[in-house]
Amino acid sequence: MPNEQRTQLNVRLQKETLQKLDEIVEYYQENTKIGRIYKADVLADIIEKSYEVMKKQKSVNARKF
Repeated sequence: MPNEQRTQLNVRLQKETLQKLDEIVEYYQENTKIGRIYKADVLADIIEKSYEVMKKQKSVNARKF
């Protein structure tokens, strides 16, 4: 990821959602061996995984018709 261009995203989250994100970041930190984990990295990973799931679901739905 170091060579990829990044864009800043400012968002407002509910306190509970931010606490969940902090917990997820902590989990990633404890269960990966790549060094320091940042919230942006975790969010990017979640978005990428969700996007792949969405594409697969769209593909499955398209085959039904």
